[in-house]
Amino acid sequence: MDIIDRVKQVIEHYGLSVSAFADEIGVQRSSMSHLLNGRNKPSLDFVMKLVDSYPEVNLYWLLKGEGEFLVGEGPAETYVDTSIQFPDETLELEKKIPTPKTSTANPQGPVKIVWFYSDDTFKIFDPKND
Repeated sequence: MDIIDRVKQVIEHYGLSVSAFADEIGVQRSSMSHLLNGRNKPSLDFVMKLVDSYPEVNLYWLLKGEGEFLVGEGPAETYVDTSIQFPDETLELEKKIPTPKTSTANPQGPVKIVWFYSDDTFKIFDPKND
């Protein structure tokens, strides 16, 4: 059983039409049609919308087909526990990053200047060559 079959199983479990299911999770009906017909694979965004709308659906089961369909069914180790909280260490990490030392004196003269564009191209200005 692949992920598309598992999505179909979720739809059947809740007794919804494909259109109603698409509306419930917030995706376009045409996207649902393409997915169920095998034209497209489900994106991470699609999977997250499904699990956000139906949090009782076991994410690990949906993605890998392992464990139980609904969270809380079967042994505890068969589903992902999303209630674990991790400490926020962002501020501590920021404090440990050394501040780069800058100098206004450059004994080698001007350096190259590189412009990066949003289309992933770049341009280099080298005062020695221009």
